[in-house]
Amino acid sequence: MTRVILWLLGGALLGGIIHILVILTLPMLADETTWSRVSAFEAKNHMLVLPPVEAGRPNPLGLDPELVYGLCQVDLSDGPTYLRGKLPDAFWSLALFNQAGAVIYSTTNRDGIGQTVDLGIFNDAQTRLLAQQQIDIEEGLLVVEAPSDQLFALVRLSPPHEAMRQHFADRLAAVSCGPRP
Repeated sequence: MTRVILWLLGGALLGGIIHILVILTLPMLADETTWSRVSAFEAKNHMLVLPPVEAGRPNPLGLDPELVYGLCQVDLSDGPTYLRGKLPDAFWSLALFNQAGAVIYSTTNRDGIGQTVDLGIFNDAQTRLLAQQQIDIEEGLLVVEAPSDQLFALVRLSPPHEAMRQHFADRLAAVSCGPRP
């Protein structure tokens, strides 16, 4: 009887280990990831205003149709990235994502920033270099240290009326994103 119980316990334990391994490795085997969907937009080092989401049309990033979106993909191994511009006087949010699609930094106009976005994105080595050389940082520049080099920024604007959507998209298109010229 004990032998049967040990076999059942061993089988359950082995089954549990195999189950956990499969669950942890499946995301690494996926062909379509958040990063591949973002890369398809070809928004490297510039702010790309995404087309409006329409009912019945593909929405690969699962975006809200009420908002205006800007996307910028960056590689910090090319140097620090700066996101700069003036956004409309309405609710907006900005989030930085890593390759896995996890948010590494987020802010909104309600954080006391106002309409002006002035963000410097650095990897850990670049941030260390800033500190070691005691370089003065421009006043108003918000420094964000990213844990990885491959990132994308997503800016969301909430126009109060549909008639203002194009104006918001134009303001978003004027935001610069990329290494310093």
